[in-house]
Amino acid sequence: MGTPDEHAIAESLPHHSGLPHTRFSRVVDRLLRKLGEWLSWIWLVLLIVIVANVTLRYLFDEGHIEFEEIQWHLYAVGFLLGLGYALEQDVHIRVDVLHERMSLRVQAWVELYGIVLLLLPFTALVIIYSVPFVLYSFETGEVSPSPGGLPFRFVIKGFLLIGFVVLVVAAISRLTRAWSLLFGVPRPVGVPGSEGVPRSKGGAES
Repeated sequence: MGTPDEHAIAESLPHHSGLPHTRFSRVVDRLLRKLGEWLSWIWLVLLIVIVANVTLRYLFDEGHIEFEEIQWHLYAVGFLLGLGYALEQDVHIRVDVLHERMSLRVQAWVELYGIVLLLLPFTALVIIYSVPFVLYSFETGEVSPSPGGLPFRFVIKGFLLIGFVVLVVAAISRLTRAWSLLFGVPRPVGVPGSEGVPRSKGGAES
């Protein structure tokens, strides 16, 4: 089960680093990090669109509603697809004044119950109700109600569904990590997920 020193090191790690990885979480978390790297370019594109829109409006007295809608769409895509990445990186909002005072095992219990009782039911409701929302937009050929607005409104609405599906996958990945720590996987020493991390004897990866 590891030495007391190993346990002390594990307890001192941040929550994100302290949870052991599983085979499933290794694959999922790697993909989520790649997604986060790709999404970082959206903010550059958004900045360029905003600057172009402001320049056209105030220097050339030309307003383009499609530029404004593209801004909203880019922000929505970045936010919705970034939810899963934020969960994987453990940068979502917490009550840190309480969370940081908890031991790693207590943090894992909070994680487990929070995911099972709050996060997964909430994401399930959003996914269930977003399916007819997107289908109706597709079937009716919904377009922007603004003159000169963008067509294919179902595409941006579809990112609501996609973003929450990605969040569910990220939540399940995190759930497997919390479960592994609580039920049979020895606490890791060092940062789990990297090669060459010392593990206590007899510890098997889930």
